[in-house]
Amino acid sequence: MPKVLVPLAQGCEEIEAATIIDILRRAGIETVSAGLDARPVRASHGLALLPDTTLDAALGQDFDMIVLPGGLPGTDNLRADARILDLLKRMAQQGKVVAAICAAPSVLAAAGLLDGRKATCYPTCLDNFPKVDLQTAAVVEDGKLITSRGPGTAMDFALALVERLAGRARRMEVEAGLVR
Repeated sequence: MPKVLVPLAQGCEEIEAATIIDILRRAGIETVSAGLDARPVRASHGLALLPDTTLDAALGQDFDMIVLPGGLPGTDNLRADARILDLLKRMAQQGKVVAAICAAPSVLAAAGLLDGRKATCYPTCLDNFPKVDLQTAAVVEDGKLITSRGPGTAMDFALALVERLAGRARRMEVEAGLVR
């Protein structure tokens, strides 16, 4: 069974974090949420999230995919964390899937993973990264990189992650249960 890491930074976007974790778990995909430290995460609109573990504890595990929720200042906190940047680079080098939504694709760009690649993000979040082939689709897949635009595209993004990890049939089963 695939295993996914979802790092949760203080100030992350709660719709994105909760949707990603929930949809992946509905699909039967082992999903580990990890706080950058041991505190509960206060999301960008005040919701308190309780991660499964800390990032330090999760770093000793093997994951098939890492997914970064966006939001501010959550994205800034992810980008400022050397462990996240190192993990992103390492997973990309290992051929693992790296995904981000909203402002978080800027963390992928800061790690050098989006140069010459197609990606999407919340408007203006990749403006300082001219080497990115910026797209406007809700979800953009370029090889092992998957990006999405923002809170309104979180369900499409999460379902695309399910399809990548568990196949189209599983995605359709999960989506049918959501009554979309």
